[in-house]
Amino acid sequence: MAGGSFGPAGVAKERAEQYQGKVTWFVIIACLVAAIGGSIFGYDIGISGGVTSMDEFLEEFFHSVYEKKKHAHESNYCKYDNQGLAAFTSSLYLAGLVASLVASPITRNYGRRASIICGGISFLVGAALNAAAVNLEMLLLGRIMLGVGIGFGNQAVPLYLSEVAPTHLRGGLNMMFQLATTLGIFTANMVNFGTQKLKPWGWRLSLGLAAFPAFLMTVGGFFLPETPNSLIERGLTERGRRVLEKLRGTSDVNAEFQDMIDASELANSIKHPFRNILQKRNRPQLVMAIFMPMFQILTGINSILFYAPILFQSLGFGGNASLYSSALTGAVLCSSTLISIATVDRLGRRALLISGGLQMIICQVIVSVILGVKFGDNQELSKGYSVVVVVFICLFVLAFGWSWGPLGWTIPSEIFPLETRSAGQSITVAVNLLFTFIIAQAFLALLCAFKFGIFLFFAGWVCVMTIFVYFLLPETKGVPIEEMILLWRKHWFWKKVLPANDEDESSNVQSNSVQTA
Repeated sequence: MAGGSFGPAGVAKERAEQYQGKVTWFVIIACLVAAIGGSIFGYDIGISGGVTSMDEFLEEFFHSVYEKKKHAHESNYCKYDNQGLAAFTSSLYLAGLVASLVASPITRNYGRRASIICGGISFLVGAALNAAAVNLEMLLLGRIMLGVGIGFGNQAVPLYLSEVAPTHLRGGLNMMFQLATTLGIFTANMVNFGTQKLKPWGWRLSLGLAAFPAFLMTVGGFFLPETPNSLIERGLTERGRRVLEKLRGTSDVNAEFQDMIDASELANSIKHPFRNILQKRNRPQLVMAIFMPMFQILTGINSILFYAPILFQSLGFGGNASLYSSALTGAVLCSSTLISIATVDRLGRRALLISGGLQMIICQVIVSVILGVKFGDNQELSKGYSVVVVVFICLFVLAFGWSWGPLGWTIPSEIFPLETRSAGQSITVAVNLLFTFIIAQAFLALLCAFKFGIFLFFAGWVCVMTIFVYFLLPETKGVPIEEMILLWRKHWFWKKVLPANDEDESSNVQSNSVQTA
């Protein structure tokens, strides 16, 4: 190995201005097929909240909740407070957390396509088990299989999109994952609205239709090209160059190809990427891989999306009205992602995150004040105030959709050097799913305990994350993915954290890894 010949991340020098190519149909189709993985994630987020509000489903699997729901004396905030019901939603994300860590070596050693296909197959099995469930054990097993699918898909798809996309459009194309997620949520809300009328088996159809996006993801995975980065990393250099030429629509890819070669040689010398990611030179990326997905969940968005029908019913909306309202929030989330796709590579990541954070804080505080003043345990919101609550929840969802929603995935997927990229994405997915599991399991109890204060709880976290972005996140717009490491040395804070001679540490890590092997 050419130990010390590389700079940080295996890139010898900045060559971004020499990159050639255009947006080809090959890129667009590859990104569209890969992003279908996001629709699986979104469909499950949207479908579980609607299903758990259906009386037929509750009566069959959670009879105590069904009885509590009918009692008028029960607190509006506590009707659905049941840990078993919460486990139906959260078990998927716990399984996904474990699966995302298993997916990392598969993604690195066998390619991004392999993980995408594995995720699709697992999700197909889970959808079938859920639709056919006759007892709680079978229902939870299906949810676990869905979680395995999500763990693989969420680990591989953002990585795939970041590596296939041209540098100047990486943010927008990477957000195809989030757009597909929001479309999945909206589709699930529409499905729930229709299937609630198909008694008593409508909930089975809602859960079973998850097989459709899973089928598209599985079949599409077989036709996807592998990313040039992955092919080169696995020694298929000439094949990697041919794929890169197809993606860029030109044979003049020498600069980008050389960056990939340099990064790949360093990546292949690192035999223990999870150990390497703990090195001081990778400290900024590791911090982002932990805090970006954690903050994304602590906005409170998943509480609204998971439990939208339950939440709106708790706030006094009728069954149909709650599903209408949750469908509306799903539509808003989907449309707002288009705003982000159109602006992220023009305005930059930081501007969207900070502006979105400020809007989310304002909306959550207003909703909390209205509920605190006008809504209690034994009263319903007036029609006028109900409309105001829905409007501000939609404005909150709108802000999330152009900021933390897509960028919580985009930024971690684009900042890691090749040698730790798969491991870094696994950490991102694992942290996201860990906090998703915690919030999903705890939300119904928190709603019962905090009441209207639940919105202030999440608003406080949005304040923290907005300050975090302002001070600690550098702008990644337009920076080539193989040269991203150079960004941290220019940042006012991270340049103090990084070791004085990153090149020497890189050489030491390489030699130690080779000796270990």
